[in-house]
Amino acid sequence: MPWPSWEEAAAATALSVVLWALVPRLPRTRTGDAAVPALREFALIAGLYAIWRLARMLPVTHEAGALDRARDIDRFQHRLHLPTEISMQHLVVAHDWLARLVNGYYAVLHVPALIAFIVWAFARHRDRYPHWRNGLVAVTAGCLVIRFLRVAPPRFVDDLGFVDLSARFGLGVYGDVGTGVSDQFAAMPSIHVGWAAVVALGTFALTTSRWRWLVLMHLPATVFVVAATGHHWWMDGVVAVLLLVGGLLLDGAIRRRRVGSSDGTSQPLDGPRGAAPTAADRRDRDDAPTAPDAGRISPLA
Repeated sequence: MPWPSWEEAAAATALSVVLWALVPRLPRTRTGDAAVPALREFALIAGLYAIWRLARMLPVTHEAGALDRARDIDRFQHRLHLPTEISMQHLVVAHDWLARLVNGYYAVLHVPALIAFIVWAFARHRDRYPHWRNGLVAVTAGCLVIRFLRVAPPRFVDDLGFVDLSARFGLGVYGDVGTGVSDQFAAMPSIHVGWAAVVALGTFALTTSRWRWLVLMHLPATVFVVAATGHHWWMDGVVAVLLLVGGLLLDGAIRRRRVGSSDGTSQPLDGPRGAAPTAADRRDRDDAPTAPDAGRISPLA
């Protein structure tokens, strides 16, 4: 099934905005009350998707420097003594069932897992949902910006010897270079890992269910899958997770600042902050009874 185009996403965004503005003007119902925030969030997510699809159409399909940067990343990872991506693929292709599983995981689970998380978090954890939605916005925006720094994926470096698993087992998400849903010379950072981090870490933070440990495994599984398929370097995933962490920290700082600002503008019960006491205030204070001295023994003791 083809991905929705940016035109379809933009049309869905516009329709959601119109309904979001119209429903509150209708007679109030429980369905309408539930629909208003849902329409707002759908408009936001659909709009972000439209921007993501539009960004792919920008004239940055050149390959200049992409392979050189890929080899620089490979050398850097060697200095860190990280296992090579090709060693992960050798492990996978040695077992036909594992190769099919890894290839299918990369092609199929990426977007449905994110959609399921967004719907679940919005429906069950409405108060904390905006924090993780904003984290999703941050990591997606960061990926769109950094894509202008062209980086080739490992499978494009011929001397590494990667096998195209999608060509062997089907479920390919890429066509020829310059076609398909994603830009193949935008390996850095990995949107797959970034979105998997939102799903895994968000679920772990939002619920105390034992199932959260299973969902948490979605992140390391995705990191392994993108390496074994040759679509990304390890560092592509590291940068994506750092973008998410940075977005969450920034969102948390902004929220704390807003709370502090609202507290600072609230008026104390005894008058405006910093106002000098009036003569009546001083007279009332002098006439008020005082507590007995703590060091004095009461005659009734």
